[in-house]
Amino acid sequence: MTYSIVARDEKTGEMGVAVQSHYFSVGSAVPWARAGVGAVATQATLDVRYGPLGIEMMSGGMTAKRALTSLLEADVKPEVRQVAMVDAQGEVAAHTGEKCIPCAGHATGNGFSCQGNIMENHRVWGAMRRAFEGERGSPLPERLLAALDAAQAEGGDLRGKQSAALLVVGPELKPNHWEGRLFELRVEDHPEPLVELRRLLRYQRGYRWVDRGDDLLSSDRPEEALDAYTKGMGLVPEERELKYWVAIGLLSSGKDRRRGLRMLKEVCSKDSNWVRVTEGLLKIGQPKLEPSILRHVRE
Repeated sequence: MTYSIVARDEKTGEMGVAVQSHYFSVGSAVPWARAGVGAVATQATLDVRYGPLGIEMMSGGMTAKRALTSLLEADVKPEVRQVAMVDAQGEVAAHTGEKCIPCAGHATGNGFSCQGNIMENHRVWGAMRRAFEGERGSPLPERLLAALDAAQAEGGDLRGKQSAALLVVGPELKPNHWEGRLFELRVEDHPEPLVELRRLLRYQRGYRWVDRGDDLLSSDRPEEALDAYTKGMGLVPEERELKYWVAIGLLSSGKDRRRGLRMLKEVCSKDSNWVRVTEGLLKIGQPKLEPSILRHVRE
């Protein structure tokens, strides 16, 4: 009772799943992925086992097609399942059982598969395929969300909208299954789940840039750090906490005290609780801050 897309980016090797449904917390059941292995979307009359078992089989060396075939052969009700998989080599496998509730179907392309069931019409998965192919050159998360937007524009889930999720992993196999997750975002219950999912993606990109700035600052590359900080704050200008921690980073490193004080004062002037947070940081002596900064933010 869902529409989704699984895909591998042919340039970066990243793999991911994006999904939307009129079903609470769809992200807890449909999308599965592991870095360097593959991605799975399992839906319709849901059998969650297709997700972890599909990942396990591909991790053991099976192709997406072989893994899906094996799982379908072992299933007592394959006719009610809808599943799609993509492996680290870009091979795609998809299945829409003949007893999935209509409108149901899927459309595959080079390294991706789009699928849906209980859709408004049979045009949904084709619209998803065209949207994904039309965004070639864009980052994989944006391409996946473009496919979801196209599905919704074509009518989407017959029952309406409720939840959505995005899961993207990197191309390199990691020792632990939870490592290598580049984006893992869920909208559990929202009147506009796709709009909210894009907002969360924007936030995560903003925080990623700030994390990158922290790494650059600790490596004594202040100008590059400031550039990363600027990009991050530019993506989420409404988020005071992001600006606060950038200010603290600048002050504790001593790289740009004037800018750090200006930013800290701006945040604290809008919400005095950040003054109390700063007091707490000074009490524990971390990060390395001068006690005099409190005088500046209180002026």
